[in-house]
Amino acid sequence: MSVPNPKIAAERPCIRQLDETVVNRIAAGEVVERPASAVKELIENALDAGAGRIDICCADGGKTLIRVTDDGCGMTAADLPLALARHATSKIDGSDLLNIHTFGFRGEALPSLGAVGRLTITSRAAGHDAARIAVTGGRIEPVRPAALTQGTVVELRDLFHATPARLKFLRSDRAEVQAITDVVKRLAMAEPLVSFSLADVTNGTPRVTFRADAEQGALFDALAARLAQVLGKGFTENALRIDAERDGIRLTGFAALPTYSRGAAVEQFLYVNGRPVRDKLLLGALRAAYRDVLPRDRHPAAVLDLTCDPERVDVNVHPAKAEVRFREPGLARGLIVSGLRHALAEAGHRASTTVAGATLGALRPESIAPRRYQMDRPSQGALHIAQRMQAPLAQGFAEASARIDRPADTLPQTDEEMRENLPLGAARAQVHENYIIAQTATGIVIVDGHAAHERLVYERLKAQRDARGIAAQALLIPEIVDLGGSDAALLLAHAETLATLGLTIEPFGGAAVAIRETPAILGAIDAGAMIRDIIDELKDLGDSQRLQGRLDAVLSRMACHGSIRTGRRMRPDEMNALLREMEATPLSGQCNHGRPTYVELKLTDIERLFGRT
Repeated sequence: MSVPNPKIAAERPCIRQLDETVVNRIAAGEVVERPASAVKELIENALDAGAGRIDICCADGGKTLIRVTDDGCGMTAADLPLALARHATSKIDGSDLLNIHTFGFRGEALPSLGAVGRLTITSRAAGHDAARIAVTGGRIEPVRPAALTQGTVVELRDLFHATPARLKFLRSDRAEVQAITDVVKRLAMAEPLVSFSLADVTNGTPRVTFRADAEQGALFDALAARLAQVLGKGFTENALRIDAERDGIRLTGFAALPTYSRGAAVEQFLYVNGRPVRDKLLLGALRAAYRDVLPRDRHPAAVLDLTCDPERVDVNVHPAKAEVRFREPGLARGLIVSGLRHALAEAGHRASTTVAGATLGALRPESIAPRRYQMDRPSQGALHIAQRMQAPLAQGFAEASARIDRPADTLPQTDEEMRENLPLGAARAQVHENYIIAQTATGIVIVDGHAAHERLVYERLKAQRDARGIAAQALLIPEIVDLGGSDAALLLAHAETLATLGLTIEPFGGAAVAIRETPAILGAIDAGAMIRDIIDELKDLGDSQRLQGRLDAVLSRMACHGSIRTGRRMRPDEMNALLREMEATPLSGQCNHGRPTYVELKLTDIERLFGRT
């Protein structure tokens, strides 16, 4: 029995022009996905207007109220009706869609918001009277006089009241508030010279949940201060300044040390010409830069901005403008990878302060109130015993006392004292046949001897590999891999790069390739499976680190087996030599698996543990 096709009507369908209100509601589905999307569009409009202060107020997760107030240039009464017309904007003239210097340019946000909610705009431009316009479900009311000192106030009430089905897809009020907060913070980090405040209205009373005052100073100083406000001082104290440039593209921002890693990708903020983006290419480059210093289940933290000529990047890819397309994607990706790796290498042995904080937290007793011990109040009997013991003790320390009593400038500085002034100090002992205790000028350092030596050997092996190249072994019988036509072309386009890693491939007619050589260090491998993995990565990220990762993994295993084993007693000169090599070796602050190789405890923190402060 045949079943009629429901898509084929009995009568021929006719083409009709959709109503303007319906068109705006359809556009709103792309531009305004949730209340956070509306907040993003309104804040970007305020920034484009040159605002120095932006105040956001929301109620019920933005479902019933979103109000954005700014002190920007404002609009006149004649501008307000045009602001609500689709594809009407003051930011571009339409002659060049690539040379875009503003956040907005499509002219869709305000008409879309007015089509799905109750929108009111009150604005005043310099030299003009304030005016107000309102639109409800796409129906625009006449412009009216209003009272306002300067700038613009945009108030959106009852979002999606005209499309109630959309309300069913929104999450809880708490989740929507969190999404709005994330949007505000992301834009606040992009504009450190602008003040932001976010208030949540509960039972009619606004409560400020986020505030960031405008910062002063140069680019990096202002950005660092803003990041400390948004992400906390823990990030800025453990972040590296990034400033790299290549072929007209500049990378600036801050990237955290590997030991300051996160359990999820929650502190990765990427910008292109100051615009927040979520781009797979850039996120993949960020992961690749930390590939050698982080375990698989940890994620780097970074705030990075790529700045280039607007004509070299297309921001007109999606209505929400969260995705971009680079004219030279390989250049942008390579700059991020090389810039971050160079900064991490320059950081040397440095590890994050959070490692010491976690150590102190584990050591600190439950009650940290200062105690007064009995020894602080010696009795007469104790004093008498101390006096009796003083003579033999004084004899034992006579030489040391004489040394201490001499002026400091007359004392020759010993090798031990010189070592204490170095970053990792002078080795004092080894405990449990692995952990080295070193004394510095300001505290102590505890080093995991095996993990530290493993990183040192690993970096040495990589340096030898880079200097001598990767030896390739020729296959007795070349392995033929049959691929799709586009896959074969994509792989052969990267054949030269793969050859430098010891993998030699050649076209074999049609959509097949011949694998003639593989890296000798990998031994016997399934070359066909590895080739397909490389193709998948090339499709996803435009570049492949698969082969490089496998080579590094082999060197890492070799370093593990060739390093000092736990259980071996080390001589003092060996321990000090290890500390000096750590200070001179990049990335020695973490082992091959991303764990810290040492913990530094300041003397003040140690004294606090024992209630001596």
